[in-house]
Amino acid sequence: MKAIKSQVLGHHFLVDFLACDIQVINNLKKIREHLIKAAQLAEATIVSDTFHMFSPQGVSGVVIIAESHMAIHTWPEFACAAVDIFTCSEKMDAQKAIDYLAEAFQAKKIKIQKFERCHDH
Repeated sequence: MKAIKSQVLGHHFLVDFLACDIQVINNLKKIREHLIKAAQLAEATIVSDTFHMFSPQGVSGVVIIAESHMAIHTWPEFACAAVDIFTCSEKMDAQKAIDYLAEAFQAKKIKIQKFERCHDH
């Protein structure tokens, strides 16, 4: 078996935005606008997007970027938004997207987990 050079192929951020503005995180149009703006601020290349409003509440959506993806699911009943940012680019700045979304959602608390993907160490 041929040896594979050890390298990190991507960075995956799992972000929980807590105590958010319920009116913002339960609005499909605003969520779509904010996720697209976050991708632009992070200097990602947007390929496509799709979003869905649940009944009676909550929004899920994904912005496909050339660097991978940004996804969201909101729980207005808990004032919570969970965002997933995966990038295979060293040039994309996920922190800019996170900072923007924290302000847009008016989150009072943020939990961030970062994982290195597809590496052997």
